[in-house]
Amino acid sequence: MGKVAGAFICILIVGLDVVAGILGIEAEVEENKVKHLRLWIFECRQPSKQALKLGLAAAGVLAIAHVIANLLGGCNCICSQEEFAKASPSRKLSVACFVFTWIIFAAGLGMLVIGTWSNHKSNASCGFTHHHFLSIGGILCFVHALFSIAYYVSTVAIVSV
Repeated sequence: MGKVAGAFICILIVGLDVVAGILGIEAEVEENKVKHLRLWIFECRQPSKQALKLGLAAAGVLAIAHVIANLLGGCNCICSQEEFAKASPSRKLSVACFVFTWIIFAAGLGMLVIGTWSNHKSNASCGFTHHHFLSIGGILCFVHALFSIAYYVSTVAIVSV
């Protein structure tokens, strides 16, 4: 794959993750605009339809960025201890980034879904606070961008060698 195409893919992945992160943080801002009563770890508040829409959009864009990074990065699996011992450092880096990308994706998507779900209810709800889940999910989108690019670049480096 050419250098221009590789650079475009990296910019696309980073762009999608940045958009997802900004949407997650904006969803948190919209969620904080609704009326709520907070007492220690319990909270009663109205759901925010705008936070719901922004949270869903952030989760969707994060999922698209993850799929693109994994499909275009390819699969660079190490299935046994022997393969791992014989693998080059760039291949080990690629596998480590692949694993971290999946962990960060799962955590970020989980945070965005939990934060979005708390705005899904049709009337006021009371319970444990779901404070900052959307913004934490948004921040994890930025971290996902870093590991996705590291995974893509290390995998492309292995293939081109």
